[in-house]
Amino acid sequence: MGQQEQVATSLAGTVSEAISASLTAVDAELARRYPGDPGTRQPVHTVYVPGDVFTAGTIRSWGDRALEALDTHAPDAASFAAVLGIPEDLAGPVHDRVRAKLEREPVEDLRIDFEDGYGPRSDAEEDEAAARAAQLVSQAYADGTAAPYMGIRMKCMEAAVRDRGIRTTDVFLTGLMRAGGLPDGLVLTLPKVTYPEQVTAFVRLLEAFEEAHGLDAGRLGFEIQIETSQSILAADGTAAVARMIDAAGGRATGLHYGTFDYSACVGVSAAYQASDHPAADHAKAVMQVAAAGTGVRVSDGSTNVLPVGPTPQVHDAWRLHYGLTRRALARAYYQGWDMHPGHLPTRYAAVYTFYREGLEQAAARLAAYVAKAGGDVMDEPATAKALSGYLLRGIDCGALDTAEVARLTGLTRADLDAFASPRRGGLTVTAP
Repeated sequence: MGQQEQVATSLAGTVSEAISASLTAVDAELARRYPGDPGTRQPVHTVYVPGDVFTAGTIRSWGDRALEALDTHAPDAASFAAVLGIPEDLAGPVHDRVRAKLEREPVEDLRIDFEDGYGPRSDAEEDEAAARAAQLVSQAYADGTAAPYMGIRMKCMEAAVRDRGIRTTDVFLTGLMRAGGLPDGLVLTLPKVTYPEQVTAFVRLLEAFEEAHGLDAGRLGFEIQIETSQSILAADGTAAVARMIDAAGGRATGLHYGTFDYSACVGVSAAYQASDHPAADHAKAVMQVAAAGTGVRVSDGSTNVLPVGPTPQVHDAWRLHYGLTRRALARAYYQGWDMHPGHLPTRYAAVYTFYREGLEQAAARLAAYVAKAGGDVMDEPATAKALSGYLLRGIDCGALDTAEVARLTGLTRADLDAFASPRRGGLTVTAP
């Protein structure tokens, strides 16, 4: 063995130290603004139910009505797959999993609506409905009938309805506290945000509530609904949505696109208001870039074409919804809104087909990356992160099973979590 050649350098150690010192503030700012994905489950959809319509049986009713729609309009795997164009080899697994999901967990995220879906009511009526909603949500979590995520959409921070929105939020949250505390799956949605200052105002409201009840600072987070052109492009030409995330001070959990309010705001005719309109694509692309790395998730909007009426009409609505959902998934919008129980079969069919058709390739690529085995695609750490996130989302929604993913990748759920989110800590994996 020959003597190892000495490596030569030209710069003193103080140069590196000085550069690091000059970037200390930038390092801290990067860590604060871009912490990465939170590593928690993201629901595949949000279901909105008006505050006066929501009952203890709403979630089960949606599941039963969705199953009834399947039985009526596509009673078996072959007919369901034929309507939607699901590949033959996936027809049975997707159909079976959709039915099981509708029986076990038909709704992943439910928002009790006190905004557009509820409308103007007397103060006494809305007070009563908000208090009742708190009782029902608390009871649902206590008895195991709750969706994984539940909460309210209050009225916005515009002057005409601001006081009412603040009061409804207070009544609802106070009701939860009196009924036993805030559930882990609690979600609040702030609609029609136009200026970052409205986000700041809502943060002040939540801070005041936390202080009044001795809660940890930051316990209450919320989603920001993007429904106006001004939230995408501010008067000074900046991306207002990025400033809104900053104004939330770490409390923003999601950006939700409002298909119809936003479309109307930019002048799209009613017949063309849809989540695949170019105006919608532009808005969501800006939202996506603004949220990237911040830990804030982006959600697509909804379709207002309901799967009701005779079977041909239902099939047309199903194909539309299935296609829009698949389109959104390909564009990395992993969540959307559903407005009717009849949308649930196609929501889950689209999601499950998306994850099952890519399972083997994603698992093989991730296994090869971990084993440093190469293959026909040369993947980098960022791709391994995306592959893990893909598999985790499939597991969380029921499209994939943990055991089959482990069999194909040689990785545990904890391994996948560590790849997908830096917030999970250090990565320890065993190569297959």
